[in-house]
Amino acid sequence: MIHIAQFGAGRIGRIHAANLAAGDSARLRYVVDVDAAAATDLAKRYGATAVDAKTALADPKVGAVLIASSTDTHADYCIAAAKAGKAIFCEKPIDLSLKRVDACLKAVAAAKVPMFVGFNRRFDPSFASLKARIDAGEIGAVEQVVISSRDPGLPPLGYLKVSGGQFRDMTIHDFDMARWLLGEEPVEVMAMGSALVDPAVAKVGDTDSVMVLLRTKSGRLAHINNSRRASYGYDQRIEVHGAKGRMIAGNLTPTSVEKADATAVSADKPLYFFLERYAEAYRNELAAFVTALAKKKKMPVDANDGRRALALAEAALESCRRGRAVKVLG
Repeated sequence: MIHIAQFGAGRIGRIHAANLAAGDSARLRYVVDVDAAAATDLAKRYGATAVDAKTALADPKVGAVLIASSTDTHADYCIAAAKAGKAIFCEKPIDLSLKRVDACLKAVAAAKVPMFVGFNRRFDPSFASLKARIDAGEIGAVEQVVISSRDPGLPPLGYLKVSGGQFRDMTIHDFDMARWLLGEEPVEVMAMGSALVDPAVAKVGDTDSVMVLLRTKSGRLAHINNSRRASYGYDQRIEVHGAKGRMIAGNLTPTSVEKADATAVSADKPLYFFLERYAEAYRNELAAFVTALAKKKKMPVDANDGRRALALAEAALESCRRGRAVKVLG
């Protein structure tokens, strides 16, 4: 039984705590949050104890930490956990600064502790099947990847001000998926962004609609399109084109019922938001982390994956500002 200290009792923290409680290989021992009431409430719900960070990290029974707190705390908690000799599960991004991420990775490497980064979409059953079948050679060598990812609506402007921007906060998931599906590291990025959903987004220095092109050294290409507004629900689709054919992973809907009559053919809209769409992915990624710890295997998504996705986000930001393609550094 692996005892876990969780940092963060907000929306994502509640998801992870529930998934920990539902499993039988790990136990939520502590909850840490700056909001003491939220920490206490979540801890009581799942038989844990609300404590401060120092207490949680000092307990020798704690084998791992799960960091689901605000982004600006991720690197500090990762470094503290590494120094305490704890395995780490960290939500994306590790930090908004590559320099800070590098300091974090240095501490993790020095402590020789395993670190997992929460790119949950790799663990969605449809996307995981897509990847497995590509790797099995069903469509030959990958040539193009097309990723569509659109939210049903804007988050609060207050959140956008501290999120790090659309590329770091939203597109970073798609950068990770593109790397994963291309099977090669992108070396060049061309990105464009606009504020089409709400002019107020531009006033806080962000975008709500972006398109990105990625190219690998061998010439493989990926296209990512993001929007903060999709009136029909949470739009999550991937197409991979290869030398022998193509495969598509489409949206999930509440039911597969389709109606056809003299006026139209209609079906359910996609599931509304990421909490529903990726519920199984969240369960699967936590199970993968716990299994890797228990079997002392390499983490399926590690700290370097987190760094590389952020490097692509930084390159996209630079491209957007300069209006031209840029090389990916680091």
